[in-house]
Amino acid sequence: MGITELAQYRCPLCQQALLLNEKSYRCKNNHSFDQAKQGYVNLLPVQFKHSKAPGDNKAMVQARRAFLDKGYYQPLVDSMLALYHQYGDKSAAVFDAGCGEGFYTHQHKTQHNSVYGVDIAKETIKIAAKRYQECFFSVATLSDLPFIDEQFGWLYSVYAPILEHEFTRILQKNAYLLTVTPADNHLFELKSLIYRQANKHDTSKQVIEQLTLVEEQRLNYSMDFTNSDDVLNLLAMTPFAFKASETLISQLTQQTHFTCQADFVLRLYQK
Repeated sequence: MGITELAQYRCPLCQQALLLNEKSYRCKNNHSFDQAKQGYVNLLPVQFKHSKAPGDNKAMVQARRAFLDKGYYQPLVDSMLALYHQYGDKSAAVFDAGCGEGFYTHQHKTQHNSVYGVDIAKETIKIAAKRYQECFFSVATLSDLPFIDEQFGWLYSVYAPILEHEFTRILQKNAYLLTVTPADNHLFELKSLIYRQANKHDTSKQVIEQLTLVEEQRLNYSMDFTNSDDVLNLLAMTPFAFKASETLISQLTQQTHFTCQADFVLRLYQK
């Protein structure tokens, strides 16, 4: 068995390294953060929050978990893992930025690596840590990640904000960043039910400027639904759920068949 490389948390208050002693993470300035019973650590001090409960709410998280568990995004997972196994250092630590309930996080765990996930939503992290105990989860903001510099060999972001400066800071030299963003036709059929004139996703904007683009892939396939609950869960986990009328939700509930495109752009960058 290879050597597992552990990443090191840093204090969100003073940026010094945090050491785990029994059930508490503590820095040399004596700032302390307790490990929750589920195993995660909350590294988002209350004074840094912009709302009482930032991030996705519990209903959105439960809908996403139910949808993802049905395997509709398995082709995306397969593509992500293929890139990881082709390019990644399997002994280096892996980081999932904006990990949600840990669906993508745990799939990158091997015998030889350590895998970390961060999300701003506490309820989401609680669910992730309880379900995937072989991974390390923390509540934190992506704009100030709770890790000391150059900790990770592989970092990925699925639909989360892409913050190049902060991601680059925690990546090791020659390490990789994988971004997954919606392509032109992602969920277009579902969107067309909600908006009178549904716009396609704009894929022209490149948010990464300093890292080297190694590979770019387009992944498009049809999702066929025969269970209305799956469609409603898909709707509930998207931003345009708030625009859906009661009439449309009722219509989807009664629908026995629905087909919708999944359309992704995967971009792999190297530091």
